[in-house]
Amino acid sequence: MPEPTPVIMIVEPYGGSIRQQNPNLPMVFWDDAAVTRGDGIFETILIREGRACNLDRHSERFKASAALLGLPAPVMDSWVKATQMAIDSWYEHPAAGDASCTWTLSRGRASTGLASGWVTVQAVSREKLSQRERGVEVMTSPRGYTIDTRLPGVRDVTRGDVEGVEDAPAPWLTVGAKTLSYAANMAAVRWARAHGYDDVIYTEGDRVLEGATSTVVSVKGDKLRTPTPGGDILPGTTQAALFEYATTQGWRCKTKKDLTIDDLLGADSIWLVSSVRIAARVTRLDGHKLPRPSNEEEIKALIVGALG
Repeated sequence: MPEPTPVIMIVEPYGGSIRQQNPNLPMVFWDDAAVTRGDGIFETILIREGRACNLDRHSERFKASAALLGLPAPVMDSWVKATQMAIDSWYEHPAAGDASCTWTLSRGRASTGLASGWVTVQAVSREKLSQRERGVEVMTSPRGYTIDTRLPGVRDVTRGDVEGVEDAPAPWLTVGAKTLSYAANMAAVRWARAHGYDDVIYTEGDRVLEGATSTVVSVKGDKLRTPTPGGDILPGTTQAALFEYATTQGWRCKTKKDLTIDDLLGADSIWLVSSVRIAARVTRLDGHKLPRPSNEEEIKALIVGALG
């Protein structure tokens, strides 16, 4: 049976109407900043068994990203309503299963100055489903740039453990938002694939940062560790849910400012966690093949349980 076609809901960002869009017809104008400048934000949410997972954390990050970019504050009742409408439409198809939901808020058309927004629900890619099962081979690489943690918005928006300064060196540069400007991240993944890997973990010297589209979590004994979010590391919604839930299950969870490559290689297992792929175990890190841990299925179940 063929997969259901994507469901698209146009959301009027200022709290107005919601309407369903034919996915085979154009919907973005030629002068929309999402197209011309990559100027906007997004959130990607897992849809499972008729519900949006981890919705509160995604909503909070969506609002924080909008504030940081000076976009209109999302009217979350409208976005949540549009999401539920899209979910209801998605599950009308008999072959509908797990889905990926994306919220997109653009600065909008240059000719009107009005923001634009839409919700998309589509099938989880076969690649992501495969990586959940088989894991991923990962290379480490410098990100190619560094982020000055003194920049405005770092503390408030990324919730990181960083020290701000009174005089920001470049007040127009803000970090910590989940923006549409993902070309560099996708280029890193393409580079990795061209060299025999599936994904990338960014590093700064020996310090571990994050995956191109994921958060890094290491497991050793009953300890879960992840790089401290903030500044140059975007807080992960799935990682936050995992740590909150795992703590109640007796795991010792902690962020670590200086998680190193050696820490990863000395762990029982390494995981890339994200909203839709959920969790992919790292099976090879650079030239090191990583054995399957005895508790692999337990960790997978823990992460899925964290998402409800």
